[in-house]
Amino acid sequence: MTSAAQRAPHVLVIVNSLSSSLRRLGPWLEARGIAIDEHVGAEGLPTSVDEYAGLIMLGGGLMPDEDDRAPWLARERDLALQAIDRDLPTLGICLGGQLLALVSGGEVKAKTGVPERGMTRITTNDRGADDAVFAALAPSAPMIENHEDRITALGDSATLLASSADCEFQAFRIGEHVRGVQFHPEVSADRLRTWDDAALAEQNFDLPAMIAEAEQHDAENTTASRALADAFAAEVHAYAAQTASDAAGETR
Repeated sequence: MTSAAQRAPHVLVIVNSLSSSLRRLGPWLEARGIAIDEHVGAEGLPTSVDEYAGLIMLGGGLMPDEDDRAPWLARERDLALQAIDRDLPTLGICLGGQLLALVSGGEVKAKTGVPERGMTRITTNDRGADDAVFAALAPSAPMIENHEDRITALGDSATLLASSADCEFQAFRIGEHVRGVQFHPEVSADRLRTWDDAALAEQNFDLPAMIAEAEQHDAENTTASRALADAFAAEVHAYAAQTASDAAGETR
């Protein structure tokens, strides 16, 4: 008899920085019957997404084409293109979202615009409100941000779904199931207590005030982030079921 663990669809998770882990998304997805296959980029990545029903690419203090500092990014970009080609359920977070934008014909620039740190209000447009995953944020939801590099243009194949006051490209979709975000649904308010107060002060951020604001909106943030994770898990299960059905049809 096949065990529940064997039946669970597998999601490839790419860790670009050891300080940027899956965090609360891990147990949330596992609670929805998803098996996590985590790979640290610096230790090597798979060559294909063929064995997976989903892909998550996490953040890191890099540009998506900074191969001199992070040689694995070339392989990660190839995996992202494979995911786009298959319309594989995909979630690119911060750097991961920027990488999706870049490989699909968009533009990403370093240290551009207003840096976003701490809890930030994300507002969906009409397409975002109708999206199977980002409807969880509609009409708006507070999310943790921590970036100064950003997407400055999307490719023709991408659809903008959400923005913030200082950053237009907060969430987008390619095809039906490939999505990128600039914000961090995996990060909760308590994470801000580990941030570097002195470094933030150099950019005129007040960390105690940021912590207070994040904690004020923590319940709303957690509810929206959990709903987003649940919706992503549902797409992974649907993809796995369709793949199994197609494979069974081919063997008849």
